[in-house]
Order: sequence, then structure tokens, then C-alpha cells
Amino acid sequence: MANYSTTPGPATAAAVNRRIRRGRIEPIVFHTFNTIFMIILVIVTLYPFLNTIVVSLNAGSDTIRGGLYLWPREFTLQNYKAVFVSGTIYNAFVVSVARTVLSTLLNLFLTTMLAYTLSRREYVFRKPITFIFILTMYFNAGLIPGYFLMKDLHLINTFWVYVIPSMISAFNMIVIRTYIGSISESLVESARIDGAGDFKIFWQIIFPLCKPVLATIALFVAVGAWNSWFDAFIYTSSRQELSTLQYELMKLLSSSMNANNNPSVAAGAGMTQGAAAQMVTPLSIRASVTVVASVPILLVYPFMQKYFVVGLNVGSVKE
Repeated sequence: MANYSTTPGPATAAAVNRRIRRGRIEPIVFHTFNTIFMIILVIVTLYPFLNTIVVSLNAGSDTIRGGLYLWPREFTLQNYKAVFVSGTIYNAFVVSVARTVLSTLLNLFLTTMLAYTLSRREYVFRKPITFIFILTMYFNAGLIPGYFLMKDLHLINTFWVYVIPSMISAFNMIVIRTYIGSISESLVESARIDGAGDFKIFWQIIFPLCKPVLATIALFVAVGAWNSWFDAFIYTSSRQELSTLQYELMKLLSSSMNANNNPSVAAGAGMTQGAAAQMVTPLSIRASVTVVASVPILLVYPFMQKYFVVGLNVGSVKE
């Protein structure tokens, strides 16, 4: 009778030990390289913004020399004083905040309502209406017809010219409609059996389940509304009280290109024009403008980030 031994031979035992050592070493190597890569990625991502802050806090005449990295050589707040010297900057900030908040809320609510309507299979006209909205993504009447449209709607030199044209977005509608299509239809059917109407289903079921995609869309809309200045230049330039922050910063940046002939820069720096030309330069003003325009959005972003990867509809339907 054959005798089969279960004890591994020397060669087999050595192979097993090599696999065990490899299994222990591979995670260490992976985590080491992953950590190094992420540190390099963070440095590459953060350095340009940190360097912009350093330039904004450095004297303009010294900035021209170059060689600024992570710490200002001649610390000064004159650049920010030049930015905030104009009293219109504060009113423009309020207008920009109001515009951003209203545009974001209305865009989210109306675009999501439209996306829900066009996602219903029982809606007869959903395909032709969707096609019409897609056409608007490829064809545009242009600047002059758009201006006359705003004029005919009596929106020129009004605050609502910032809000009404941005209430619906075709691209955002398609994104949200696709997300709504991933929500189980049994949720809607159960609500209909319980007697819920379309608006109740939309507001109490669909809208809450769309929070992840709505957070992403909200950030896109808010950044676009906050950074926009061209519509203020086209539609409301004759009314200073309707000027936005970005438009005021753009005008300041343009005027700083000739600092010697800019009395507001000199006054903002608290010096004579000749001294201001030495302390405040277009490069330093540009860095200060970038920081002032970016900080509000950067403060909002952490509160929106948690919804980006969260699927609230997971597990909402019991099998």
C-alpha cells in the first residue's frame, strides 16, 4: 500500500516561505510608493496657490527680482490695501454673493425639476424637448442677439440679468437626468400607490436622493457665477451699484498695468504715486486679486466635498 506524506519537501517549503515574504513586502512597498506619490501630488497642487499668496504678501518692487517660493522676503499688506481702497469693492462683494446664491439655488431646483420631468417614460414629449435642449449646447445666437434679447426682456441694468439667464442649464439637466435614471423605479411606484403626486414624489423622494450629483452641480454653478464678470461689463456697466466683485477686480487689474498714473493704487498703498509704483506692481496686484477672488469658493468647497462620492440611494430599496 502506497504511503503519501503530507510533509512538504525542502523545495516546496522554500517556495511557500518566499510567497509569505513577498506577501509581507508587497504591501509595504505599495504603501511607500503610494505615500511618496501622494506627497508629490499635494506639493505640485498646492505650490502654485501658496506661491501666489507669497507674492501677494511681498513688496512689489522686490517681487520683480524673482526667487520667491514659500515665504515673502519683504512682507507687506500694501497690495491688499490697493485692492480694497475703493469703496465699491464691498458693494460688489455683496452683489456677487447674492448673485451666486440665487443663481445656484434656482438653477438646482429648476434644472432638477426639468430633469425629473424628462426622465419620466410616460411623458410623451420628453424626446423632442430633450433634443431642443441639446441643440442649445451646440448653437448660439451670439453676443449681439443675446444683448437685444436681454433688452427686450427689460433686464438691462437690473440685478436679474445675472440670475434669469442661468436658471436652466442643458448640460446640468442631462447629468441630473442620467442620475435620476439610476434611481430604482420601485420608489416612484410605491409612492404612487400611496397616493403621492408628481410634485410630492419629486420633492420628497427624488430631490433628496439627488444630493450627491446636486452638490457637484452646485459647485460648478457657484464657481461659474462667482467668477463671471463679462455679463456685468455688457449688461450693467452703466450702474456702479450692480457691479460684481470680479468686474471690479478686473478693472483694478487693468488699471494697475500703469501704476505710475493710477492714483487709487497710490492712495491704497498710503503713499505717494512714486512710492506706490515701487511697492505695488501689476504682478503683486494680480496675485492679490487672485487670492481675494478664490478664498470665498475655497471656504465653501469643504462643505460640498462630502457629497461627491456618497450614493444616498444605496440600500433605499429593500429586496
